[in-house]
Amino acid sequence: MNTPFGLANLWLEGDAVTRFVALALLTCSIVTWVILLSRIWDLRRLRKLTVELDQFWKATSYDQGLNAFTNQANNPFYQIAKSANTASVHHQSQSSNHRELLQTLNYSEWMARSIKNSIDSVAASLQKGLTFLGSTGATTPFIGLFGTVWGIYHALIAISSSGNAQIDQVAGPIGEALIMTALGLAVAIPAVLGFNALNRANKLFVADLNRFGNDLLAYFVTGARVKSGE
Repeated sequence: MNTPFGLANLWLEGDAVTRFVALALLTCSIVTWVILLSRIWDLRRLRKLTVELDQFWKATSYDQGLNAFTNQANNPFYQIAKSANTASVHHQSQSSNHRELLQTLNYSEWMARSIKNSIDSVAASLQKGLTFLGSTGATTPFIGLFGTVWGIYHALIAISSSGNAQIDQVAGPIGEALIMTALGLAVAIPAVLGFNALNRANKLFVADLNRFGNDLLAYFVTGARVKSGE
């Protein structure tokens, strides 16, 4: 059944500003869901990698432990362990007469700094998309409100020009304008909830990285292999 009200009529009867607001909200919604689904998939994949830590610590040599990690190109635990080993070799290979400025640190401080830098690099990569989600959650309600105000303004102008202010003539245009507010909230709510959920999941995963980093530091400094779960 054809109706003079609804989204289709709002698009057809709206001006350039109304359509721009609608397209902006639609774009934000699409990007938000793409980020949410992709980041959830990535975090799920990363959480599965934690089970490989037991195999790493049960290895009889460090190189064998590194080989126990799968998907090494995208495995943060492998990247941190490999970087720590490289930093250790680099520090020990420098002679006292040709030591770099950073390597004036003792071995323990050097390794702690190197491992922390690796963890910070991985943690930074986990933040991708969160800025957009936070910005979307904060701004789209106002974008929708702007669309509503603009739509009501033009609806009132049209009503005053026609000279017909009956309820059936007012309700339609104003109701269509209020749809913009609903659209803004429909975009903002998933963005805010997704931002909070991803932020919490990132913190939990970074905590796992920090525990692994502390175990690596203990291994390189004391020579004692730290077993997972102790």
